Amino acid sequence: MLVNHLFLGAIGFMSGLAVAGGTFALIIAISVVPRIIGMSRTAKQVLFYENMIILGGILGNIITVFPEIELPLGRFMLVLFGIGSGVQVGCLVMALAEIMNVFPIMFRRLKLKIGMSWVITSLAVGKVLGGLWYFFTQIGAGA
Repeated sequence: MLVNHLFLGAIGFMSGLAVAGGTFALIIAISVVPRIIGMSRTAKQVLFYENMIILGGILGNIITVFPEIELPLGRFMLVLFGIGSGVQVGCLVMALAEIMNVFPIMFRRLKLKIGMSWVITSLAVGKVLGGLWYFFTQIGAGA
């Protein structure tokens, strides 16, 4: 029985390492972090960014694997977490779309030469409004 638990634990640990490695490799391959550092002109804090990414991955895994752990940090921390998660997902999605040349192809086919910033901003606003609608109408509560 103990051997089965150790084996399953080792398989789970190795699978988690593989998934985390793939996720971080994707983030590095599409250069999300260097792009954010370049745009914010905070190159001196590269070590801070790297440490926070690693800490976020570790804490996210711990919270996901052990959902019974309660963090009594209040609504303010929940709001900060939501904003941070939204920014991270938005940056990842936009970087993926940029790497895959989605926007240049879409703009060329629509014959759009000006107003590209409006299109990208409207995509971001639509994502925010859709997320708020999802959570306030509790669409996922029935699942």
